[in-house]
Amino acid sequence: MNNIVVYEDGALAISGGKIVAVGTTTDVMAALSTKSMSEASFEQVVEAQGKVILPGLVEAHTHAVYAGDRAHEFAMKLAGATYMEVHKAGGGIGFTVAATREATPEALHHDLMTRLDAMVAHGSTTIEVKSGYGLDAATEVKMLETVHKASKTHPARLIPTYLAHSVPKGMTSAEAVNDVINVQLPAVLEAKAAGRLDVEIVDVFCEKGVFNHDETKVILEAGAKAGLRINFHGDELSNTASAELGAELGACGVSHLECVSDGGIKAMAMSGTVAVLLPSTAYILRIEQPPARKLIDSGVPVALASDYNPNVPCLSLPFIMHLGCVAMHMTLPEALTACTINAAAALGVSDKVGSLEVGKEGDFIVLDSPRWEHVVYQLADVPLDSVYSGGKRVFKKTVDVGRK
Repeated sequence: MNNIVVYEDGALAISGGKIVAVGTTTDVMAALSTKSMSEASFEQVVEAQGKVILPGLVEAHTHAVYAGDRAHEFAMKLAGATYMEVHKAGGGIGFTVAATREATPEALHHDLMTRLDAMVAHGSTTIEVKSGYGLDAATEVKMLETVHKASKTHPARLIPTYLAHSVPKGMTSAEAVNDVINVQLPAVLEAKAAGRLDVEIVDVFCEKGVFNHDETKVILEAGAKAGLRINFHGDELSNTASAELGAELGACGVSHLECVSDGGIKAMAMSGTVAVLLPSTAYILRIEQPPARKLIDSGVPVALASDYNPNVPCLSLPFIMHLGCVAMHMTLPEALTACTINAAAALGVSDKVGSLEVGKEGDFIVLDSPRWEHVVYQLADVPLDSVYSGGKRVFKKTVDVGRK
């Protein structure tokens, strides 16, 4: 994760939305000549002297489709209420589920597009988006249909995930598992077959008081049997042997891992399953941060993500990288790797995005800075000049402070 390549006097060429050459300017020009291409072959030439080109950031864990907000719960947490205490008091996931069930598709779409715009403005070009605030087939489908609609027009690449997020009120966990496997998943897959939505990943909140280890395994196996990749919540508030389960099932990633065991770390290192760490969540909940240093030093590939949701309203991956370095003792290169190629691997799309390599999507960001480290270093005001997706500029920062 510390082995990154920096090209001084670098260049990047994109044709048909894909990277066709990257390296030093001399090497890129030579590569283009072998393809019978020249500067005149391109619609646009972007001069970036004195600036930095980085891969587009990959957001590996968000809950960006929901209605309402939970600002009132922030005061409860500041007063000392735990996550599960808020949950049992009718807040948390249950509060957002009620609002999301009532929301119109139009309202969900508007709010999702606004959040996606903000993520792109912070450098994210690939964004995972989960369902999970429905807890019934109709609302889960509605949420994934919203993601599908957004993917038609939004410039970010969206990775839709079906999430079994909680046990609905009035159900036992066993009844909820049955509903997920025999009602919700079939409804989602039927809507996918009809072209109304897309879904690539199956996710479960594996936690005491939600879905236990065995229940999580049953759901994940059902999703995998349907052709979905696995990336799930685990070992957050307690150890549920989620890391071991992820390794056993060949999961692309396991998220959270604040309470991961030594055995789980060893299993993930052997399997290559990515640890998706969410430092903003631990920060908000005032719990111990995930053991990033131990995971990395043990050979586990680590990704960072925002966990954007009404409980953790963070839209900025640069801020998450900063937290990763300051709160979890990651190095600058490790943080960059964690929000690019490793995040892509956690989603199962590292063959398409996450690095500047020939054949990959032409997704990149331009920093108005001579050093790439400023994407992590500057905390809240990253010098982001512009964002490109598929070789097309989708964001440009303008500065107008009304100087006289």
